Amino acid sequence: MKQPLRLSVFRLFVCALFLSLATHAIAQEAPIERQMTADEFKAAGLDKLSAAELAHLNAWLGRKAAQTPVTAAAPASPPPTGAGFIGDDQPVRSRLKGSIQEWGPGTVFELENGQRWRVLKGSMKLNKPLQSPEIEVAPGMMGRWFFQVDEDAPRPRVERIQ
Repeated sequence: MKQPLRLSVFRLFVCALFLSLATHAIAQEAPIERQMTADEFKAAGLDKLSAAELAHLNAWLGRKAAQTPVTAAAPASPPPTGAGFIGDDQPVRSRLKGSIQEWGPGTVFELENGQRWRVLKGSMKLNKPLQSPEIEVAPGMMGRWFFQVDEDAPRPRVERIQ
């Protein structure tokens, strides 16, 4: 599951690079009068230029565009990484803040290490509350994560929210 996401980010980057190159090439080839609408061309006062002046302007713009280095747009922000995020599949061991006696979908577990995990699937009511128990959040198949509070209790499926 993690590998296709990395490939998708790479493909997005490659597409952005090709789009940038194509736009750059089009800008070099198209004269200014075809890059602007008739209203923009007139508003800029370019309709007052002679044919020779317009040709000189187009030649200058072509040279200027050729000198401008082409850079691909970088992704807005890299995807988060770390336990429960893309690129990590190591179990997390910590203590739960406070006590716990039950959980169900939507329950949020806050750990002493600052991470917060929300239950997606599974519910349980313990016979007695546990005070700051040691826990393990372990990776499962296909990017899923499971919360282990007690070795005898079922493991709810969770997602990291912080």
